[in-house]
Amino acid sequence: MKIIRYVNSVRKRKLPLAPLLLLLCLGVAAGGCGPANSTAPSGSAAAKEGAPRHKLTIMLDWYPNAVHTFLYAAQQNGYFAEEGLDVDIQMPADSNDALKLVAAGKVDLALSYQPQVLMARGEQIPVKSVAAIVRHPLNHLMVPADSGIKSPKDLAGKAAGYSSVPLYEAMLKTMVRTDGGDPAAVNLIDVGFDLIPAISTGRVDGIIGGFINHEQLILEKEGHPVTSLDPTAYGVPDYYELVLVASEQGLQNSKADIQKFINAARKGQRFVQEQPQQALELLLAHEDATAPLDKDIEAASLEILLPLMDAGDVPFGYQDPESWDKVQKWLSDNGLLNGEVNSQEAFINL
Repeated sequence: MKIIRYVNSVRKRKLPLAPLLLLLCLGVAAGGCGPANSTAPSGSAAAKEGAPRHKLTIMLDWYPNAVHTFLYAAQQNGYFAEEGLDVDIQMPADSNDALKLVAAGKVDLALSYQPQVLMARGEQIPVKSVAAIVRHPLNHLMVPADSGIKSPKDLAGKAAGYSSVPLYEAMLKTMVRTDGGDPAAVNLIDVGFDLIPAISTGRVDGIIGGFINHEQLILEKEGHPVTSLDPTAYGVPDYYELVLVASEQGLQNSKADIQKFINAARKGQRFVQEQPQQALELLLAHEDATAPLDKDIEAASLEILLPLMDAGDVPFGYQDPESWDKVQKWLSDNGLLNGEVNSQEAFINL
């Protein structure tokens, strides 16, 4: 029963971007994002001098799981406090809330997805990415390991399920086309949140919208091993799966404090890399009672995530301008952007 509840909670994570304008207007009327510029000392000086900490709120993309371990490490190990921050980590009621609330100034920061940031800006929603958290796609095309399907074009004449998100439908079509197949020959079925039962029962021959650090692990644990096909090998740009987002107003008001948050987050990620098991225990201490975590799956998830979060020779969180250009072009070419979107205005490296 525990694994079933876990699966249902995971499914709810991935919903299409909802219209944000009404909530944004309410946020603007309330006075923008966050308080005015903080003058609290940076680093450990704030804690030593007893200065009041500047409060920041961050909304997760969904319930706490392995990808958020660096945040809980930063919180529990005092890295936020060392930067003079009091950070409140919140969970959204649904997966649309995070971007809505940061755009409306109801929270200071949010975790979202690189394509969604660009699509939001196409809707005139003034949000901006301030750090890349997961640097490569977690969403892969998955097919049963014994299906004989070796590449996307092999789905011709077969059924593929996707999770109600036009972005994922466009990804699958790009993969099939790039592989030399005809997307029209694939029977696309919107299975909503039922990705796992759709493939495990044979209703579909493949799924897009499942993450290699969650759905793939769950399927394997339940005795349904799958082969995952990386979309970046078949024409989809190598996008940032998870990014840290602020509003433009929030950056104007509290840029220094957001920089301090990122400084602490980098310390948290370094701790996770050096002591993953201890970091995982910090995460499990904060699991949501309505979405209990499976320790084995989260441990395997963290092992998958760590190399995908590694920024190499650049600081954790660094964003490559070329990545934003490529993702913007692909979204535009696939009819997923409204109006003109300047990719270089969608992010900032602090």
